Amino acid sequence: MIQRWKRLVDEELGLASASADRIRLTDWLHHSRELVAFCSDDLRLVLLGDGFRDAFPLAAEPGAELCNILPKFADPAVRDALLNLREVGMALDVDMPHPATGVRINAHVFRTGVGFGVIVQPTVKREGSSDHGEVDTLLHWATRDSLTGLQNRRVFSDSLAGILAGLGRSKMGVALLQIDLDDFKAVNDTLGHGAGDALLQLVARRIEEALDRNAVGFRYAGDEFTVIQTADGQPQAAERLADTIISRLRVPFEISGIPVFIGASVGIAFGIEHGSSTEQLMKAADIALYAAKSEGRGRARIFNNAMLLFLESRESLRRDLRKALQRGELFVEYQPVVRLPVSVVAFEALVRWRHPDAGVIAPGAFISIAEADGLMDEIGQWVLEQACTDALEWPPTINIAVNLSPAQFRSGMLTDNVAKILDRVGIYPERLEFEITETVLLEQTTDNLDTLHTLGLLGVRVLLDDFGTSYSSLGYLKDFSFSGLKVDKYFIRDLEVNPKSQTIVRSILGLAHGLGMTVTAEGVETDTQAKWLAREGCDRLQGFLIAPPLSNRDAIEFIQRARHGAVA
Repeated sequence: MIQRWKRLVDEELGLASASADRIRLTDWLHHSRELVAFCSDDLRLVLLGDGFRDAFPLAAEPGAELCNILPKFADPAVRDALLNLREVGMALDVDMPHPATGVRINAHVFRTGVGFGVIVQPTVKREGSSDHGEVDTLLHWATRDSLTGLQNRRVFSDSLAGILAGLGRSKMGVALLQIDLDDFKAVNDTLGHGAGDALLQLVARRIEEALDRNAVGFRYAGDEFTVIQTADGQPQAAERLADTIISRLRVPFEISGIPVFIGASVGIAFGIEHGSSTEQLMKAADIALYAAKSEGRGRARIFNNAMLLFLESRESLRRDLRKALQRGELFVEYQPVVRLPVSVVAFEALVRWRHPDAGVIAPGAFISIAEADGLMDEIGQWVLEQACTDALEWPPTINIAVNLSPAQFRSGMLTDNVAKILDRVGIYPERLEFEITETVLLEQTTDNLDTLHTLGLLGVRVLLDDFGTSYSSLGYLKDFSFSGLKVDKYFIRDLEVNPKSQTIVRSILGLAHGLGMTVTAEGVETDTQAKWLAREGCDRLQGFLIAPPLSNRDAIEFIQRARHGAVA
């Protein structure tokens, strides 16, 4: 084979002066399955065969440097040997692993009139195999993901582009399913990357088992998989396939005798309704996947334009939020917490965003963005300092309650920042209450409990917020002495008519009081709710029945009215 290509180059290419000869050689390269390429003296690709292009995806275009495709050619010793080859005209053999698959290959380099020729073959030939068989094996693994055996990302892109190019404008004949594993990171973190790799292999098998002859699966990247489905009866066919995949991946896996639980979320887009190019369709499926994860994971969603508008709006908020603090757009409101009959004992600080175009934005719309973008620590410090500063204008018997985000615990600087702010503002630590949710305790539990203990040593009070709506592990109440619990409004909303809610709230009151904690009921909106809670011994009430969130000026007026009995 090598002698044939040398002769072909000598006869057809020569010094590359005849364009017809060059075209003829290019045609032969196009039809050859052999892994052949030709380089200039500076080792940039001039011509390459289709076999070479398929075996080395990075060799996409002429002009690419050979060392970027076969890294061994960057070795100084190989460079020196090539320089010698250019002078004396002898051939050179370079052994190396295939950069993607690890298969041992040999690059045979020979001199041509315009530079070098390169012919790649597997180093070890199996007994009874032919040159073509070995090349086919190499090409096969060049198109496959080396871990899972599924077709790889490059083949996916080429396949989808080819299918989209063949679709008529009125057809919706191809579905793209983008699959992302839920809770895969936890497996890697707890069981190690070896277990993660084994899990990906098992996932790939289950995905393949879910596919029929109208669908092909690919490993796209990391724990992301894609499926291209060409079937009639869309969108129902794609929805059925997505549900099948989700159901199969919900069944526990077993790795080294350990049961492993994960799930999958799926975003679905259709060509050419949602995109006429690979990039457009991938973007649509990715947006649908984001929607599936945002709605609770473990489900499939089909792309629609409302998702795009929501995401664009969210991205716009993300960009604006980075400037909101500097522009002075954030402000704090205070909702009173009272002890019956009406004695103000605290205000909860609630951050708001006065957006120049969208108006006042509630925290539920931007706090998650701040947490994801690493802004929560800065915003949290600002809120704490502003709230403590405003609280200096109230009577010293009234506390200020501030919510802490899990993101603030991750910084590792929470206690230092709190101590500095307390010292800078000059407020007594005993007047500060921090409200945390159980999410804080689920992340890095030991470290976060240590942080809570340190906050307690500073003198601040710590309350467990939204009690009863998350994991509600009683172990937290044993491990840390919370100053109080806040009963979530979910149990207060139907308190007058729902015996189950009444029983749950009575149980929380008994548990908390038995542990020496105060209980605050959130979301109190009716007089009947307030009377029931007072009768059962609830310590503090908060909600719109008492007052909505107030500016600091209005909060001061509320304190004065309550002091004179003017608040019912």
